[in-house]
Amino acid sequence: MPLQTYRYAACGGFNTVLDIGLFFISYNFILHKMPLAVGFLTIGGHIAAFLMGFTVTFPIGFYLSRYVVFQETSVSKRTQLGKYFMVVTGCLVLNYIFLKVFVDVLGWYPTVAKIVTTFFVVAFSYFSQKNFTFKSGN
Repeated sequence: MPLQTYRYAACGGFNTVLDIGLFFISYNFILHKMPLAVGFLTIGGHIAAFLMGFTVTFPIGFYLSRYVVFQETSVSKRTQLGKYFMVVTGCLVLNYIFLKVFVDVLGWYPTVAKIVTTFFVVAFSYFSQKNFTFKSGN
């Protein structure tokens, strides 16, 4: 296994476990499985929990990717952060769609839906980060 792939798996694995753990805690113990009312908007508990975890895992994921996984790059941190944000926006959309389908349409338990969703999103994220965000100049 190439070192970069190993580092991605280790860092991504850590961030993924953190994300799922934060989702579980947020959904079950902070939100008590209830929707979250934000002004005139009501967000489903599973969607709110996913967004809560994102606020922690987004910066951690960027720094692990930049300084541990994809070290050999000449692109500025600001440029990478912009690209990273674009890819993560795609991940957010995929998370939202999969969670809505798995929980609201298929009736799955939210934590199980989040774990299954993660498999799809991690694959998209790895190839996007490797070939777009942190692509070396070579």
